[in-house]
Amino acid sequence: MTFHALDPARLLETIASLRDHIRERFPEANLGRVADALHGIAAAHAQRSAAIRRPIWWLRLLSVLLVAAGLATIVALVLSVRLRVDAEWQLSEAVQTLDAGLSMLFFLGAGAVFALSLELRQKRRRCLDALHELRAMAHIVDMHQLAKDPDSLQLPGPDRPSPERPLHRVELARYLDYCSEMLSLMGKVGALYVQGFPDAQAVDAVDDIEDLTTGLSRKIWQKIMVLGQEPGAAGLRR
Repeated sequence: MTFHALDPARLLETIASLRDHIRERFPEANLGRVADALHGIAAAHAQRSAAIRRPIWWLRLLSVLLVAAGLATIVALVLSVRLRVDAEWQLSEAVQTLDAGLSMLFFLGAGAVFALSLELRQKRRRCLDALHELRAMAHIVDMHQLAKDPDSLQLPGPDRPSPERPLHRVELARYLDYCSEMLSLMGKVGALYVQGFPDAQAVDAVDDIEDLTTGLSRKIWQKIMVLGQEPGAAGLRR
């Protein structure tokens, strides 16, 4: 067991365990279905992040071939430009040969750089698309906790519309805690992409996911703290 990197298998086990707890505690709630969807998305993202970390060999081979062609061009240029000090030496011919060789060398070098950058841009695009999916999932979890208002325990009746089955204080706190845990796990799923692909834009996107999930989780914990401060909240302590 290593502790220097996230283990996708252990992460999936944690998400599956959370899903099972939600289903056991709230068998009729849609939050269990959201947790099941999160588990499926996390499994897919574990495979996608592993694929992103793998090199794209054909692009790298193309880059190597272009670099080799550039080196061959330099050798051919040196061999073709034979500067002599006798009457046969023509400066204009040497300049034309040198100019053509340098132009070819420039385009070959640019092609090699483009091939390498193409691999980076392709991986970056796949990473950003995957993180956008996690961002949408975070907002889905936030939608599920929005209706779970601690004030509904104090203000029942027509002034405060209640869900189909009102939750007790302990149940409501546990429900909100599950939402917070799901948001935290989404941040860990996003971190899978950059632990082997330290691209600056990808890292910034993962940081944005972390900021989003942390901010949403902070709002949830404000509700949990309100529940803990109410009379009869001793049962909220684990």
